[in-house]
Amino acid sequence: MNITVIGPGRWGSFIAWYLNEQGHQVTLYGRKGSRHMDTFLRTRTNGLLTLPPSIALTQELTVAMENEYVVISVNAQGLRSLLTEMDKEGLKKKTLILCMKGMEISTGKRLTEVCEEFQEEDTKIAVWLGPGHVQEFYQGIPNCMVIDSKDGETKAFLVEQFSSELIRFYYGTDLVGNEIGGAAKNVMGIAAGMLDGLGRSSLKGALMSRGAREISRFMEASGGNPISAYGLCHLGDYEATVFSKHSHNRQFGEDFVKGKTFDSLAEGYYTVKALLRKAKELGVELPICQGVYDVLFEGMDAKETLQGLFLRSIKEEF
Repeated sequence: MNITVIGPGRWGSFIAWYLNEQGHQVTLYGRKGSRHMDTFLRTRTNGLLTLPPSIALTQELTVAMENEYVVISVNAQGLRSLLTEMDKEGLKKKTLILCMKGMEISTGKRLTEVCEEFQEEDTKIAVWLGPGHVQEFYQGIPNCMVIDSKDGETKAFLVEQFSSELIRFYYGTDLVGNEIGGAAKNVMGIAAGMLDGLGRSSLKGALMSRGAREISRFMEASGGNPISAYGLCHLGDYEATVFSKHSHNRQFGEDFVKGKTFDSLAEGYYTVKALLRKAKELGVELPICQGVYDVLFEGMDAKETLQGLFLRSIKEEF
């Protein structure tokens, strides 16, 4: 396969490396002015992994869009702008594979819904979701992930082409639920980091059980399968997000309550706004997400807010 990966960050660059290892012809695209892309052009390494000479590097979107398969790994809030530029080059006969987790703040839409606004009759859209960290994959530590799509043939083809001993792909059966689960787990990661920063890590058990239940209700109200909250894209991704030292969202939450600056992208910071916007439309309560939002954006006391969430009731578990 001839594949373009858009986004030279830690995840996009890993995907380029991984797909190249599977024998595909890969081009990595990064916009002009991108710090990550400039580093790869100079050194072909970002400190986590090194890209072999067989991976082409380009800052020209026209060149990037020559390939039929386009993997996208960018900031979720920048997806619409990117698609607008890609649309100028033409999306006919393209398969877009979203390797990113989030929801659009301005609309509350899932990312495939944003893509569908630009979709032509022969454009295919899929998602690549699930647990894993670049640092561990690059060391040969395997994990399981999910590919999902409305188009069954596209989903089956991508699972067959992308699977390896390093990543075992499962066929997703609930695009709505899997997208929501992947996005929402980043918010739970921020909550977990806040608990770590407050010395309340023991409450992560309550966070995991109540968090998954909270998101299952949101999935169902959105037209998805509530059981998907307990699959790889949400609860199955908690270990990599709620506990891992490599998780940007967990580290952001910890640094936030400690008053430290965190310079890397934490998608959950933006996703919580989109989740609450959509939840209001659907009439669904998301108490943990609301608590995270109140701490981040309303100046509420983190310790009081988070402890209040988990210790407020002895009547019911959920």
